[in-house]
Amino acid sequence: MAITAQQVKELREMTGAGMMACKKALTKADGDMDKAVEILREQGLAGAEKKAGRIAAEGVSLTKLSDDRKSGVVVEVNAETDFVAKNEKFQNYVRDVAAQALTSKAEDTESFLNEPWHLDESRTVAQQLSEEISIIGENMNIRRFARLSESEGFIQDYVHANGRIGVLLQVKSNVVNDAVVEMAKNIAMQIAALRPKYVSRKEVSQDYLASEKEILLAAAKNEKPDAPEKVLRGMVQGRLNKELKEICLVDQVYVRAEDGKQTVQQYVDSVAKAQNAAIELVAFLRFETGEGLEKKTENFAEEVAAQMKK
Repeated sequence: MAITAQQVKELREMTGAGMMACKKALTKADGDMDKAVEILREQGLAGAEKKAGRIAAEGVSLTKLSDDRKSGVVVEVNAETDFVAKNEKFQNYVRDVAAQALTSKAEDTESFLNEPWHLDESRTVAQQLSEEISIIGENMNIRRFARLSESEGFIQDYVHANGRIGVLLQVKSNVVNDAVVEMAKNIAMQIAALRPKYVSRKEVSQDYLASEKEILLAAAKNEKPDAPEKVLRGMVQGRLNKELKEICLVDQVYVRAEDGKQTVQQYVDSVAKAQNAAIELVAFLRFETGEGLEKKTENFAEEVAAQMKK
């Protein structure tokens, strides 16, 4: 199949590989983007992280906790422009959406949109959304929401850059005081900054590990085609361990560690010891606004002009 310049550009942005290497990989993969990424990784030309797509769409991801901090929700609501996303009315509306999602019984967006709006039960969530669209003057979308709850501890939230990233962290602890809450906030900030995929290695699927080993082995053979199998296997295991330390929260280096070596788990353990507590990081949610979505190209001046015309 014919490979387009747009496909080459997208793969280059995702992997950092050269233009010709991207074109060759796409040709070999018959245009399959995920397969092309794997080919580049096997050639040692791309990083381990597969990007879901450009972080582009506007809007915000905000959180809401229950009064007792036993449950929390994170929601993402999109708008067309950054101009609207920063608008106070838009952000207040998203906070109202989060308040509804916190106590909602809906398990998906479609069911959520059909619920009565909590501030006016004569209309549905979808009807209220339509009303907000007509008032604000551009298209909006309640894209997703997710909840966490913890009966034997608490939920910690963190919102970065006025809604660019929203994080929830589920903490199981028999002690909930200022020190433990401060620890949870620090770790929620770490999740926002370093985007782990799992809490610990026990959550990583065997299928994922098997796939990674195959890709890393192919890359190692390309680098050292004459190396003995034992050496290659050692290279693979070392690189896999390095990758797991990056994607598993408790294995990451704690970003505020004074020695630059303390892991998140060691940080948690130190706080637990100091507070005579039993603390476990159970789960987390991380929403980055617009991840996987495309954004129409529009500069700030054009954005303002477009708003003034409405």
